[in-house]
Amino acid sequence: MSIKKKVAAVTAMVLAVTVVAGCGAKSSRIDDSSVKRAYEVGNYVPDEQVALAMGVSDPALLAMANEALELVNAERASAGLPALSWSNGLAAAASVRASELPVLFSHTRPNGQDWYTVDGNIMFGENLAEFYNTPAEVVAAWMASPTHRANIMDNEFVTCGIAIYRDGNDMYWAQEFGY
Repeated sequence: MSIKKKVAAVTAMVLAVTVVAGCGAKSSRIDDSSVKRAYEVGNYVPDEQVALAMGVSDPALLAMANEALELVNAERASAGLPALSWSNGLAAAASVRASELPVLFSHTRPNGQDWYTVDGNIMFGENLAEFYNTPAEVVAAWMASPTHRANIMDNEFVTCGIAIYRDGNDMYWAQEFGY
């Protein structure tokens, strides 16, 4: 079966599960892909927007983000890979991205720009998720997805920032990776 047909089959299964599970309730999900880009200096978000994103950090959500990174690093350690270091810059970028997800759950930003334009100088990989309530649930989902797992287990990445945006009872997760 060609890659294109496999992707179409997986997409159809995800849509079918989402429709069945979504009858009146939202179900946790990740999209079919993560993203990674080649090293290059790119666009950036104005400093005041990053500062604003960092200023709305909820200590409980920050603790959950740190726990998610600990779980990610446990997965990496079990594969003999070094731990990812927490990056405040990537956490700020993740905060912007997580806050955009209720508007458009995509690796494209609501303004139509590429995901990494939040801070193109440091963002080189991204995993997203929505409606997961715990770090264990979201990391398990990312690890179960080949593309998301590939970002997590990528030996070239050395830094990570994770942010969670809460919209009512809904939680949106952004995990950003850097070199």
